[in-house]
Amino acid sequence: MQNPFRYFNSTPEVIRLAVMLYVRYLLSLRQVEDLLFERGIGICHETVRFWWNRFGPMFAAEIRRRRLHHRSFSHWRWHLDEVFVRINGETHYLWRAVDHEGEVLEVFASRRRDRKAALTFLKRTMKRYGRPWMLVTDRLRSYGAAIKALGLVGRHVCGRWLNNRAENSHQPFRRREGAMARFRDINTLQKFASVHASICNHFNHDRHLNRREIFKQTRYAALAEWRLLAS
Repeated sequence: MQNPFRYFNSTPEVIRLAVMLYVRYLLSLRQVEDLLFERGIGICHETVRFWWNRFGPMFAAEIRRRRLHHRSFSHWRWHLDEVFVRINGETHYLWRAVDHEGEVLEVFASRRRDRKAALTFLKRTMKRYGRPWMLVTDRLRSYGAAIKALGLVGRHVCGRWLNNRAENSHQPFRRREGAMARFRDINTLQKFASVHASICNHFNHDRHLNRREIFKQTRYAALAEWRLLAS
């Protein structure tokens, strides 16, 4: 495998740090530039934009590959939900699949939320994780039609408050969307949402469930693994 950083003057450590700061935290491109300058790293904010576009999907793909290898229960129960995203005055939809532990499995951007879009979203998720044992959705009819087409009606559960896990998983993306002042096109939405979901999964330490000692260990392990991405 060739070194993906071979044509860049900056070190891989700086590139990984810039991508993590921009994608994970509620920072603009210029704020990341200022934080790196405070550390003695002088780059332009457009360089940060180029780095996350170039390396963000690569980091996200490697994170998904590693987590899929270690997780064996991602097909147990899925929570599905979608949110509205405005792009240039038009309404688009971001579909999200979350497992029973709150980890984001897949995100999918579409211009409609009909049966065809729901079916594409489900097929895309099942291609990576297999068929789930249970599907939890809201009362959107597109889910029922797509699940019926896949022959999973017996595994479908629909309720008003049963899908709170998926609805709560939208909150980090919503906060990040506001900091970015929205998106320019649906392709950028799909790319950033996928990268953002993978990086949030990687740095999700379940802080409210663990003792301080365990949290510190998991945080150190996540940072150590992040420094090894694409090495």
